Amino acid sequence: MRGACGEGVGCGPDGGTHFGWHAAHHGDGGGGDEPGAGHFGVRRPLRFLAFKLDLDEAQVTELAAILSELKTERAQAAVDQRRTTSALADAVAAESFDEAKVRSAADERVKSGERVQAAVARALGRIHKLLEPEQRAKLAYLLRTGALSI
Repeated sequence: MRGACGEGVGCGPDGGTHFGWHAAHHGDGGGGDEPGAGHFGVRRPLRFLAFKLDLDEAQVTELAAILSELKTERAQAAVDQRRTTSALADAVAAESFDEAKVRSAADERVKSGERVQAAVARALGRIHKLLEPEQRAKLAYLLRTGALSI
């Protein structure tokens, strides 16, 4: 579990498990959410969910893979966002305005957002299948109360 936080081994005060001190130290609340990114709204979603849902080791392993795929898709969306922003800036800076180039950049942004939405839907399906009914109820509660956002 220690490596799941991404901070390295021994980051807790006793070098052991992280909940409590570690969660408070690193701030588990939101942060880093990008518009349209559609990702889990906690800083360390794997650790947070493993604790809140009382996941077993096999579930943690599978959830790590699911969240990793979402992270990759979000990273690609961020690259797409920067690329389309650059294309829009180029269109504005050009001697003559190229409406087709602007439309193309806008269309790419929409497609990128759709890819992220599809990845989130797939991830939720996989998470649903992974969890026991009681764990799904806890996850739904976290979503409803805003403790976790997608």
